[in-house]
Amino acid sequence: MKDSSGGERSCKTGNPIDDCWRCDPDWETNRRMLADCALGFGRNAIGGRDGEFYIVTDSENDDPKNPNSGTLRYAAIQEEPLWIIFDHDMVIHLKAELIMNSYKTIDGRGFNIEISNGPCLTIQNASNIIIHGIYVHGCVPGGNIVVRDKPDHYGMRDVSDGDGISLIGARDVWIDHCTLAKCSDGLVDVVYGSTAITISNNYMFDHNEVMLMGHDDDFLADKNMQVTIAFNYFGEGLIQRMPRCRHGYFHIVNNVYTGWKMYAIGGSANPTINSQGNVFIASDDNFTKEVTKRQSSYLEWQDWNWRSDGDLMLNGAYFTPSGQENQEIYAKASSMVARPASLLNSFITSAGVVSCQIGKQC
Repeated sequence: MKDSSGGERSCKTGNPIDDCWRCDPDWETNRRMLADCALGFGRNAIGGRDGEFYIVTDSENDDPKNPNSGTLRYAAIQEEPLWIIFDHDMVIHLKAELIMNSYKTIDGRGFNIEISNGPCLTIQNASNIIIHGIYVHGCVPGGNIVVRDKPDHYGMRDVSDGDGISLIGARDVWIDHCTLAKCSDGLVDVVYGSTAITISNNYMFDHNEVMLMGHDDDFLADKNMQVTIAFNYFGEGLIQRMPRCRHGYFHIVNNVYTGWKMYAIGGSANPTINSQGNVFIASDDNFTKEVTKRQSSYLEWQDWNWRSDGDLMLNGAYFTPSGQENQEIYAKASSMVARPASLLNSFITSAGVVSCQIGKQC
């Protein structure tokens, strides 16, 4: 790359995840290198790095019980590691939840790939999953249908919630550069003991309950949950849960929040929340300036460890801290180095699905 004076100009933005891969004009040949770029608690998610490429060719013929070769569902349930890519633009309408098996990457780079207007993605009791470059929207409940989750196993599924991406007892998962909107329940829900998760570089808009972290207040296995939420753009039309946390440890770092309609970060059951280097831009509504919401009494939540460190508060936004400021208290909710909030404008505009052309830097 050259700047206007003819000299070399770096393509790097300061976003360490993107700077790891987006400068490579041979990204298509080197797709698997993406697996080495994750940061945060989901940094060990390798997806299908050690497997073959699987090319999805069929977007039309989704069969939940007996998936057809060439479909996304067929690839996602296989036992072996696979790096799943696509051979043309696709809008995939699933007839039931797609239940992913371990060691899979869904990589939409190079084409416009949508999963929409049906049940969507579920990662249940699986590990080492990467989902990158997919537009997920219009997800609705599915269920009371037989669904195959492995080549040699199928079963009846109860009615699902209608999440965009649902993590149930999952670990080592990285969701990066996806665009998510307008689902029946959550855009990304992380529940039932899921941990080692990074949700990064996503663009989310037009939705009510954006992200739920933790099943319910009485599900104590979620005390071990660790989730990194980094470099995301929480855009127009969002109401609440960015995220809403129970138990566990949450590193919310270098995100941009614009005009939430109720609150941005909430929780119950004593989660530890480490908010660092974010930009919070409140709406003009004087009743929604507060970033935080605790669903408990002050006598209970005053001891919860919630801190704002280096966040930029704009248009009257404010964060109500609680508990201790001691750095050691936040060790289990710290997963990467926060960049200064003032630098976010230089790279947050590329959140969501990135248009990548073969032979060019993304």
